[in-house]
Amino acid sequence: MAHPSMLLHRPLASLPSSTFFFLPATLAFFTTLFILFYIFTTPPLFISHQHKHNLKYPLGPSQSSPLTPILPSNGSFHLSAKFPLNDVFGGEDGTLSPVSSRSHFGSKRNSMNDIDVFHDGDIFLEDYHQMNRSFKIYVYPHRRDDPFAHAFLPVDFHPGGNYASESYFKKALMNSHFITKDPRKADLFFLPFSIARLRHDRRVGGGGIQSFIRDYISNISTKYPYWNRTGGADHFYVACHSIGRSAMAKAEEVKLNAIQIVCSSSYFLPGYVAHKDASLPQVWPRTDDPPTITTSKRNKLAFFAGAINSPVREKLVKFWRNDSEIYAHFGRLKTPYADEILGSKFCLHVKGFEVNTARIADSLYYGCVPIILANYYDLPFADILNWKSFSIAVVTVDIPLLKKILRGITSYEYASLRGNVLKVRKHFQWHVPPIDFDAFFMVMYELWLRRSCIRMSND
Repeated sequence: MAHPSMLLHRPLASLPSSTFFFLPATLAFFTTLFILFYIFTTPPLFISHQHKHNLKYPLGPSQSSPLTPILPSNGSFHLSAKFPLNDVFGGEDGTLSPVSSRSHFGSKRNSMNDIDVFHDGDIFLEDYHQMNRSFKIYVYPHRRDDPFAHAFLPVDFHPGGNYASESYFKKALMNSHFITKDPRKADLFFLPFSIARLRHDRRVGGGGIQSFIRDYISNISTKYPYWNRTGGADHFYVACHSIGRSAMAKAEEVKLNAIQIVCSSSYFLPGYVAHKDASLPQVWPRTDDPPTITTSKRNKLAFFAGAINSPVREKLVKFWRNDSEIYAHFGRLKTPYADEILGSKFCLHVKGFEVNTARIADSLYYGCVPIILANYYDLPFADILNWKSFSIAVVTVDIPLLKKILRGITSYEYASLRGNVLKVRKHFQWHVPPIDFDAFFMVMYELWLRRSCIRMSND
């Protein structure tokens, strides 16, 4: 028999036909033996659940989350006891209660509220503490005698009105430990103009904001080197009024590069770039603690009240205005707004001129499960919170099926949703001064997630 090495050098035409069958068959035989040997001699592989620090972006409009009815699942996990969890989670009556330490990841609990309100609570808590220790913001300085000081400096009163979130954030930030006067230590740079205050300034107004922002960016890019290093990618501004997005029409770099923290956070409309920008919760300010809530008085299935300023609201009222279970009202209420929310199991957040209103925060404050009728809404804190655990999203074309959808939610599912409403509502409240895990700190965490990984040299 020829030496194996000789076979490699012989012309193919001179090889016997049996050789073409013999070689692959032999290789297959030895490969099979090797695989069987590996399987029987290798111990079983147990894959541990390693937490990865990935930014959990909200689902886009092509996916199911904001566009289809969402019902909760029963999967859950316990959080590690290394953090003060009773500062994060609340009990069913709205009071704080501790959470047990972690058991096996993915195990089931017999608790009624067994759906985790966070995408990953361990990562959130670990990153939250790191953010609190290290995150630094540089704010472009402005003097009190500046002609537009009222638009750049924080207000000296408690903010009020529908767009108060913008003012609450700036007031809290400027008095926080996140501020640094050394730009070399800054992770992000804050553009401190107030869209709401400029809008009401007769020298600017709604029609002049675009030129004002353009000139402001031109000023800071000339006077300081920080904008030009990144094209504004490590800068951010905050605005709650919907004009905040369109205010950047003459400052394309702000719209395309800078981080926009805005209430009108719609995937569908131009000017908002999902995942680069973030959603600011629109919160009607309240100074009192949330009420202690019982379920026995919630006799209405669902409630909505508001102006008919969109086709979605018009459709809702058309179908349900005379219903005995779904209370869809327009115009001025004859009964207190708070009483109507407290008397309803579900509260409808319905798109108006924009996808955002204060109704989600209202619902959470009064312990009512939010029903979201606003397609393409990039929901506040969607990077952090599992909205499926405390709200229901209904696609707007399914408004005629609303009662069927809500009646299809079992008492177990409703109790779970409502219990989680009471857990997350502290994240949708502003305080002066801010407290851990409230709306201010949640927005700061969203910014921390979006900080640049690349530190630019000042040399």
